Amino acid sequence: MKKANEEKTLKVKPKETNSISFAVVRIRSINRINIPINDTLKMLRLYRRNYCVVLDNTPSISGMLNKVKDYITWGEIDDETLSLLKEKREEKTKDEDGKEVTKKFFRLNPPRGGFGRKGIKFQFKAKGALGYRGSKINDLIRRMI
Repeated sequence: MKKANEEKTLKVKPKETNSISFAVVRIRSINRINIPINDTLKMLRLYRRNYCVVLDNTPSISGMLNKVKDYITWGEIDDETLSLLKEKREEKTKDEDGKEVTKKFFRLNPPRGGFGRKGIKFQFKAKGALGYRGSKINDLIRRMI
C-alpha cells in the first residue's frame, strides 16, 4: 500500500525566479483611451503620465505590457539606476494601522531633452518613445529623476 501511495504523489518543482526586473514608464495620457487598456494601466499602477513602476518578469506582466505598448515604454533596469530611483523618488505614507509604507510607484519629471526625435506617438525602434527599450530605459530614467 505504501508503494502505491508513494507513486501517486507528485513532486512539485520550485518556481524558477528571474532576477530581471522591468522599469515601466507611462508616456501618454488618458485622452481617447479604451476602457480595457485603461484598466490594464491601473493594474500596473500607472495612474498618470511620467509614473514609473518596477515589475518582475513574469508571463502575465509581459502580456499586460504588450497590451498597453502604445502608451508606455519599458526595459530592463540595472541595480544602480534602481537604487538611485529609490533614493531620490521613493515616497512614504502611513497605512490604516499607522505603519510607514512605501508607495509602489515613482513620480518622475518629464525627461530633460525630450522623449525622442519623433515624439510620443511612435515606437522606440522608429526613433520615437513608445515600446520596449531594453537597457536604454536607464538613460531615460536618469533624465527624468
